[in-house]
Amino acid sequence: MKKNKKWARTRHEVVWFLLFQIFSLWAKLRYRAKVDSFRKYSKTPCVLLYNHVTGFDQFFVAISFGRPVYFVATEDIFSNGFISKLLRFLVAPIPIRKHTVDLKAMKNILQIVKEGKSIALAPEGNRTYSGRTVHMKDSVASLCKKLKLDIVLYKIEGGYGTQPRWSDSVRKGRMHCYVSKVLKPEDYSDMSEEELYKLIKEELYTDEATDTAVFKGNKRAEYLERAMYVCPDCGFSTFESTGNKIKCLKCEKTILYNEDTSLSGEGFDFPYRFVADWYEYQNEYVNSTDLTALTEEPVYVDEVSLYRVIIYKKKELLDKNAKLSLYGDRIVVESREEEKTIALKDITGIACMGRNKLNIEYDKTLYQIKGSKRFNALKYLNFCYRYNNIVEEGDSETSQKSAKGENNVKFLGI
Repeated sequence: MKKNKKWARTRHEVVWFLLFQIFSLWAKLRYRAKVDSFRKYSKTPCVLLYNHVTGFDQFFVAISFGRPVYFVATEDIFSNGFISKLLRFLVAPIPIRKHTVDLKAMKNILQIVKEGKSIALAPEGNRTYSGRTVHMKDSVASLCKKLKLDIVLYKIEGGYGTQPRWSDSVRKGRMHCYVSKVLKPEDYSDMSEEELYKLIKEELYTDEATDTAVFKGNKRAEYLERAMYVCPDCGFSTFESTGNKIKCLKCEKTILYNEDTSLSGEGFDFPYRFVADWYEYQNEYVNSTDLTALTEEPVYVDEVSLYRVIIYKKKELLDKNAKLSLYGDRIVVESREEEKTIALKDITGIACMGRNKLNIEYDKTLYQIKGSKRFNALKYLNFCYRYNNIVEEGDSETSQKSAKGENNVKFLGI
């Protein structure tokens, strides 16, 4: 039988040591982050769970621990050719398919733990668009029970105010990154998976929809349209942001994003105090809409670049100027080669990647869609989940609800 190669290598220790000072200085200068040290776990294997706020959370965790921690990371960073190979060589993250049950990732995790090393993952699997911790998969409790390691719960506060998922800019504010709780195996051995899951959720939950902190910048609202597509007055709409303001292109009302992260209408009373409140309203609006009635005309049309993803290898550009049309029951892709109609019920995997990319798995092929800076990928994800939550289940192998295993019919993918 072929013996598995070791996952952990000596070079990872060297890389971690060389980059530690750079990471520490970078966190302080760019993010003004206070990162508490927790080096006593440098040599003690553990499973480290953290809330997912920024695109650089792993760096804050790395600074706290000071020695190699092996992060579970989505397949998107492994499909970029040479850069992905370099990343694997330097720090060896654990690849996982974002929208499927990935048994190979589980096998890799078990191997790393067997080698006496620590792993880190964000149970949300998604960064929050609103500042409030999003849905966590209950499988995290099952994983922890199986590994029987110390569970280190790590919190990142102020990350959303500093750089929301939908933004490219960093605001001047304060972040705090620290270990909030450690659970020894004896602390949770008698807990059920449900009880452990509840504890993890409660401990990692963060709500930044408050006005208790200030985050200064001249582009506070820029690209908020990546997250918002429902207007309280117009319903499904399109927005455009500039600087600290965002405007609905239908009713032309302008909303100001203030330094304390609150929202206010320009010349009118905006009904939602924070992005999180507006975001919740948007979800409620989608969940109250019968998408099966929106099949005659597209609800949204976007100009995009279309790629085919060769998983864990590269991305092939299919069309730089494709057109994407979103209906209540389907997505129509018009490229230079063909016009393809993708029924929402036939999508076997869909996920938002990074700030505003969209992955769609259909007919055994994974496509990635990149739009303009203002492209909103979230609406496609939400429509897909909403449609499959309201139609008859049909074939359980192709229905999105069955494929995702979600019992909450209001769940919209994030």
